[in-house]
Amino acid sequence: MHFGYFALDAYIISCVIIVAAFAIRGMIGFGSGLISVSLLIFFLPIKEVVPVVFLLGAVAALALGSYDFKEVAWAEMPWLWIFTIFGLIIGAWILKALPTQSVTVLLGIFILVYVLYALITKPEGMPSVARFWGAPLGFLGGVIGSLYGGGGPSIVAYLQMRHLNKRAFRASFQFIAVTDAVVRGALYFFLGLLNRHTVLTAAWLLPAVGIGLVSGNILHFRIKPKPFQYLVLVVLALVGIKLVIP
Repeated sequence: MHFGYFALDAYIISCVIIVAAFAIRGMIGFGSGLISVSLLIFFLPIKEVVPVVFLLGAVAALALGSYDFKEVAWAEMPWLWIFTIFGLIIGAWILKALPTQSVTVLLGIFILVYVLYALITKPEGMPSVARFWGAPLGFLGGVIGSLYGGGGPSIVAYLQMRHLNKRAFRASFQFIAVTDAVVRGALYFFLGLLNRHTVLTAAWLLPAVGIGLVSGNILHFRIKPKPFQYLVLVVLALVGIKLVIP
């Protein structure tokens, strides 16, 4: 029996991966894309995995985004939102036309340096950055979002250094993620990266997304602000290591 791209045994393992990845997404607002992609590529080629994870992430972004809509920090959006869109367009072109390894290694190094800096200064003691930093960090997030299905790291760094509370942090990231879903969906369709089989595979994995999001949302309201900040850094560090050492 087959479930989209997966045989039964691979489907079961993939569901476990998706539940875990989207539980992280529900708890801290990001991380599901790169976690899912990093593990699902053991079962599928990356150019098939990325669109499947994209579709699952789009559903998650819409679900969390609608739930958290009133908590979005709108003042952070102008620079961040516009330049994320530019990055998504460039990243989709790179995914279609060029090798991605050198781009992702540089991003991985950036993430690890940021995590080290944040640990030394401690999350609560990190300096605030001006809103215009949303432009380069949003652009970088858009590029890596198109390449690997999760543009979180640089956007997370920006939102952390704007010192948002955990609910506003998650809500603001979901607004960017919804934009990502709309723009990247159109680009993937235009570039031929989405097809009927991809949609069917994502549909089979949707129940696992729901279980993960509900579990993560429960944990989101139970975790205290300081552990929340450190959990964000742990997830970022794992992402950075994965990008540097594929």
